Amino acid sequence: MQPLLQLTGIDKSFPGVKALSGAALAVYPGRVMALVGENGAGKSTMMKVLTGIYSKDAGTLAFRGNEVTFSGPKASQEAGIGIIHQELNLIPQLTIAENIFLGREFLNRFGGIDWPRMYREADRLLARLNLHYGSRRLVGDLSIGDQQMVEIAKVISFKSDVIIMDEPTDALTDTETASLFSVIKELKQQGCGIVYISHRLKEIFEICDDVTVMRDGQFIAERQVSDLQEDSLIEMMVGRRLEEQYPRVTLPPGAECLVVDHVSGPGVHDVSFTLHHNEILGVAGLMGAGRTELMKTLYGAAKRTGGGVTLDGRAVITKTPQDGLANGIVYISEDRKRDGLILGMSVKENMTLTALRYFSHQAGWLKHADEQQAVGDFIDLFHIKTPSMNQPIGLLSGGNQQKVAIARGLMTRPKVLILDEPTRGVDVGAKKEIYQLINQFKQEGLSIILVSSEMPEVLGMSDRVMVMHEGRLSGIFPIGQATQEVLMAAAVGKQYRHQQENQS
Repeated sequence: MQPLLQLTGIDKSFPGVKALSGAALAVYPGRVMALVGENGAGKSTMMKVLTGIYSKDAGTLAFRGNEVTFSGPKASQEAGIGIIHQELNLIPQLTIAENIFLGREFLNRFGGIDWPRMYREADRLLARLNLHYGSRRLVGDLSIGDQQMVEIAKVISFKSDVIIMDEPTDALTDTETASLFSVIKELKQQGCGIVYISHRLKEIFEICDDVTVMRDGQFIAERQVSDLQEDSLIEMMVGRRLEEQYPRVTLPPGAECLVVDHVSGPGVHDVSFTLHHNEILGVAGLMGAGRTELMKTLYGAAKRTGGGVTLDGRAVITKTPQDGLANGIVYISEDRKRDGLILGMSVKENMTLTALRYFSHQAGWLKHADEQQAVGDFIDLFHIKTPSMNQPIGLLSGGNQQKVAIARGLMTRPKVLILDEPTRGVDVGAKKEIYQLINQFKQEGLSIILVSSEMPEVLGMSDRVMVMHEGRLSGIFPIGQATQEVLMAAAVGKQYRHQQENQS
């Protein structure tokens, strides 16, 4: 089968780093090509070369059999290549329809915007994605998941021959993901070629026909998905065998560290639990269960309206995040771009921002050598791929940004570390590195709360699992009693087992 789109021998360098070296990709009509690799493997750089954001240093790009070079995203879009970016490109103050057709509005015979047609066409696209809201709504009023669906609707509206989907399900519910997969199958039947970039291997095997593997900016292999198993795909991605995905470390629980007593807040109702030193408490539940809301209440980012919290026997009041940090509670947000990082600042500045007191003289001067030493140690420990600690963090891959966010939390030397979806958007190799670091800090006595939507992650890393449902505690289970079936039953509210801590 002749490819619709083919990139061959692509090279791309930036100051201090060679991002692509002999990279290659083929996209076939009526098939979904997965593009996989660890964070920093060069996937995003390749897509930017393809769409004209970056110019290539070497190699060829052929589209519909003709060698082409695109001057920018508009040129590649007009040629028939659409891209759904991992980072949303929407204007919150405009309606859904205005966002979808921005810059290519339908005009009436008088030269004005044909609003009825524009809303009608936008509504048709939303219905195709099984979305049950009108296109007159402001994008800013939608959830992140719904905004991602609008981004998908916008790209579908271009009727492109090739559609690139970069982590399209990252913020979607299971229902929204199923709707997206139905649309992908439609697009395949119409002869579209699709590039599907995802770290979720289950999705690769569910929706993709072929897979291209990249590692360290190089093309490794192209295979049919039907010829692969998950382990062999992971091995190609990371270049080594992953003996076990979740490296659990079993330790006897230490003394009681955190006691949460009947805490309530926005979206949280009467939650009680304890956390010990040397322990990882997993927190599971469906989207909207109140997991993040509870963590923000404990940290001080949301107002506590009832109940009490003690830390090592001392009552703590956290009205602001600064209070949380001062008391030894650190929260690493699931939304690193909005709550966790300042993209225009460097890796070093982001990493030490909340821990500057540890690198300051009494007179207020920074101990630059100590700061650089600490940052360098974390870069090595976390295997953060960056040409320099002075590199703007916005230029790093998503997984490397996540590592910096976690390192920043640990810089403050917390007693309680709250990790909210710590491996979202992180590749399988980096995930294991993060798990090993979590275990290391657990062994050093840190108390860790691990919030995750990935059931295998919760079961693989936790000592106990707490399940939430509609803002309430639905159950706390020792890991020996926790199964996917038990946790899912609690997550959907089929059983409420408010177990006492001494039972677990």
